[in-house]
Amino acid sequence: MSKLLLFHTAHSTPKIHQRSFTTILSRPLSIPSHSKCRSPVSLFPSISSSTLHPHLQRQSFSFSYSFSTPAFDDSSSSTEAQKEKEEKVGSRSGEKSETEEYPSGEVEYEKMSGWKSFVVKFKMLIAFPWERVRKGSVLTMKLRGQISDQLKSRFSSGLSLPQICENFVKAAYDPRISGVYLHIEPLNCGWGKVEEIRRHILNFKKSGKFIIAYIPACGEKEFYLACACEEIYAPSSAYFSLYGLTVQASFLGGVFEKIGIEPQVQRIGKYKSAGDQLTRKTMSEENCEMLTKLLDNIYGNWLDVVSSSKDVENFINEGVYKVEKLKEEGFITNIHYDDEVISKLKERLGVQKDKKLHMVDYRKYSKVRKWTLGLAGGRDQIAVIRASGSISRVQSPLSTPSSGIIAEQIIEKIRSVRESKRYKAAIIRIDSPGGDALASDLMWREIRLLAASKPVIASMSDVAASGGYYMAMAAQTIVAENLTLTGSIGVVTGKFNLGNLYEKIGFNKEVISRGRYAELFAAEQRPLSLDEAELFAKSAQNAYKQFRDKAALSRSMPVEMMEEVAQGRVWAGKDAASRGLIDAIGGLSRAIAIAKHKTNIPQDRQVTLVELSRPSPTLPEILSGIGSSIVGVDRTLKELVQDLTFSDGVQARMDGIVFQRLEGFSNATPLFSLIKDYLSSL
Repeated sequence: MSKLLLFHTAHSTPKIHQRSFTTILSRPLSIPSHSKCRSPVSLFPSISSSTLHPHLQRQSFSFSYSFSTPAFDDSSSSTEAQKEKEEKVGSRSGEKSETEEYPSGEVEYEKMSGWKSFVVKFKMLIAFPWERVRKGSVLTMKLRGQISDQLKSRFSSGLSLPQICENFVKAAYDPRISGVYLHIEPLNCGWGKVEEIRRHILNFKKSGKFIIAYIPACGEKEFYLACACEEIYAPSSAYFSLYGLTVQASFLGGVFEKIGIEPQVQRIGKYKSAGDQLTRKTMSEENCEMLTKLLDNIYGNWLDVVSSSKDVENFINEGVYKVEKLKEEGFITNIHYDDEVISKLKERLGVQKDKKLHMVDYRKYSKVRKWTLGLAGGRDQIAVIRASGSISRVQSPLSTPSSGIIAEQIIEKIRSVRESKRYKAAIIRIDSPGGDALASDLMWREIRLLAASKPVIASMSDVAASGGYYMAMAAQTIVAENLTLTGSIGVVTGKFNLGNLYEKIGFNKEVISRGRYAELFAAEQRPLSLDEAELFAKSAQNAYKQFRDKAALSRSMPVEMMEEVAQGRVWAGKDAASRGLIDAIGGLSRAIAIAKHKTNIPQDRQVTLVELSRPSPTLPEILSGIGSSIVGVDRTLKELVQDLTFSDGVQARMDGIVFQRLEGFSNATPLFSLIKDYLSSL
């Protein structure tokens, strides 16, 4: 039962759910410098207009940055015809323009005119009951735990980045909302999402409304967000862990050696660490170099943003845990419990002490349509296709319809955009460490065909590495956050030799075969023969060359130059930009601004974003999943065993342990946790 580093999945026919969003646009701005943010000490200070990076999601803006990417055209099935067409495309539009400036999408808050204000008030009167909000209300949002890059349905739990950002946009223009009160607790997401939310906080402040943070438990990510607010409050018993950042990698090589399992892995690229955790006992020099650079980027950016000098580094090196010390040093505004902060908000808004403060939470406010606030989009439509999670070619019976990136579903959406005349451009929003190389290549092809007919912008979230980058590189322009993990152009494949384990437990297996390589996957009771090992190596090398050469073609870069930045290395967004792997630093809002620029839509004109990714899970999916788990336990377990013991394919993905440790914190790393971490990255 040999196992390659990929799961088989089952076929499912996707349904497209459309949801419209709008973007509010304004005049272009120059690129602002990083804000040096210290939490203010005064109780309700005047609002600062400083901003972090000029990339804001689903709002208006513009930015300047050089680089452009090629447009692609159709190709025939013939290899020669394909190459000929690629050469023509490259000569026509494949050269990168060092002088092209992309709009930033930077938000510029504009007060509503008298007539528009009247129309908005009228719409509020006729709004649905669940969209009613009392005047003078405070929007409260609890930011904690996992934050998905996908839309969420009313039946699903957890937070959605698109809805969080949209709530900030609506609250800025909603005359019924006086300000925002954020509860920020430990987050389990990457730095890309954190930057996106922080940017929305900074842009919300431009509306003139207050925004206050309450942090009962706080680490580096939580403080990174909180220091963008006007004021920061914490209870006297708050947990603060501003001790610095770490990245960890755990290895199963010694465990497998003891129990008699021999992983036989082929990886191409000296930085390609996927597979190391199965075969090695220690970290390789290349992996250590790569992770150290990534950690330096994240830590340096954190220090740069939260402080104007190096005193923050000295402060955290003291190991401060007392909240009083944080107040003394000006890192928080004051020490207050939640009820005390609410009392201050009452005082600020002129609410009597014995009266209740009107508050509207994240879930309820998410139901308020932009149309109600006069933020409906224009006639021009831009399609948004969200691709989040690990990549598979078809859907597994063990997964929900929205779990991971299912290539056949994404391809269906891409084709619907290509065949429709209603969409002026498309944005592929990617948050993925990669997965099945074949599935990634099939999506690359469809995105490439789409880019031949209309502008396609790739917008990266926390991570777009390996297969995630494979998808992105087919777009005409790639936008990523400063700390987006990207690149990792490399592949890995392999199988397990269970011979020693079988001998220890007294199990025997015999195989009768016909064909030189017939036992390549069937005979897991022995190591690969010399011929089989050679075939494995050639297969992996071929997959890597295809990935690298297509990356070079897509980025209009000589193969030799691409090889220097490939080899499985993961880059932070800002380093990827300097090496030509991406074109611009920013979030979804900058991708929208660039899409408008590419389609000659004025930056001050509103457009409608049509989401082609459906929220999930829906109620029918939940009920269906419960039914399946009750009725089909035997079949499900059988499918799981088959997936764990036999699979085929080449992987283009980033190491799961690295991905988890860069984005979260684990108190323990037992064997089962390690295996879970590894399997979750497949």
